[in-house]
Amino acid sequence: MARQTSGVTLQQLYYFIEVAAEGSITAAAEILFVAQPTMSAAMKDLETRVGRSLLLRSARGVSLTTDGAEFLGYARQVVEQVALLEQRYLGRPPLRRLLGVSTQHYSFAVDAFVRMVRGTEASEYEFSLRETRTWDIIEDVRTLRSELGILYRNDFNRNVIDKLLRDSGLIFRPLFLAEPHIFISRKNPLAKKRRATLADLADLPRLTFDQGNNNSFYFAEEILSTLSSKREIRVSDRATIFNLMIGLNGYTISTGIISDDLDPEIVAVPLDVDEQIEIGWIGHSAIPLTEQGQRYLSEVRAVVADFGVELVG
Repeated sequence: MARQTSGVTLQQLYYFIEVAAEGSITAAAEILFVAQPTMSAAMKDLETRVGRSLLLRSARGVSLTTDGAEFLGYARQVVEQVALLEQRYLGRPPLRRLLGVSTQHYSFAVDAFVRMVRGTEASEYEFSLRETRTWDIIEDVRTLRSELGILYRNDFNRNVIDKLLRDSGLIFRPLFLAEPHIFISRKNPLAKKRRATLADLADLPRLTFDQGNNNSFYFAEEILSTLSSKREIRVSDRATIFNLMIGLNGYTISTGIISDDLDPEIVAVPLDVDEQIEIGWIGHSAIPLTEQGQRYLSEVRAVVADFGVELVG
């Protein structure tokens, strides 16, 4: 079988996908054990064949043009289908680079990731899961470090988030609506209440995820971020925030979806406020998801449905 489609070779598609993932022709060449001049020439020839500029080159590396981002989506589909064909009929192993996900600090996102990895038939794989800051999630997806991102929006941050996504060539697609809950230790006296109020929280340490240089209220992971708090602690990871819930009787506000398997010492109590949290995934508007990306989102929906939350996407 000749590895060529419409004048573009499969090898060029493999090269282009790796260059896009690494943001560097040199780095992609090293990973694929190809001479840098050969890789560079292959990318120039690819652009000549398709008649469009696909890469923006600079001293810091390369980034995709608008045409390049769209072309990447089709390139991934072609390579993915060829890989499936070769697995079925030639006994070839599946591709190692399968999926990258960036997410705010949600246990359901991790739970779904665990299910996805357990369900993979690949004997070898390369997945990545980054729990990180809101701004970095958007940057990860914009630069294709991750195929998709998981984050929330509500009436307060919607306009800011949506504008930033539009400017980055990304789109937000809703997954579900959640009622706000507080996450607290099982030993916290509030754990026995059917619902908590803002007054109940007045003297407890409020725990929030640090957003680095972008600590704007609009990028906070927690709703009601503009409300003042007498005691506030910013943290950078879920393990720390859970330890502080237990050690200091602190709280954070989130979706109410929490895995007993992953977080057995933490409980969710409904918060009595007139708010909703819209959770969704972000991706490039011009790039369709890979099959593995679709599988991950299916697992997210399955995890959420297990909690009785109504899906909207």
